[in-house]
Amino acid sequence: MSKKVTPKKEDPPAAAPKKETAKPAAAAEAAPVAKPQKAEKKREKKHREEKGVHAMFKVEGDKVSRARPTCERCGSGYFMADHHDRYTCGHCGFTRYKQK
Repeated sequence: MSKKVTPKKEDPPAAAPKKETAKPAAAAEAAPVAKPQKAEKKREKKHREEKGVHAMFKVEGDKVSRARPTCERCGSGYFMADHHDRYTCGHCGFTRYKQK
């Protein structure tokens, strides 16, 4: 059996370049108008609540108290995250809902 060889198709001829249409004289002469620059205002940075160990405790006089509860499963070394309706442990996933 012999293989059939198909002849290669030639590429179609390249399209002729399009003729440019004449633009109206008024549009060609008009230059883009520059907008006046507005004075830039300096924005103040938002003060974010600092995170870290000092955010977990409250110091009142000589006493130090914990600001957030600790996890019931993991022990006293794991603080729970304070959400708007619940406390959640990031270590084990334990969730305790706040009383309304």
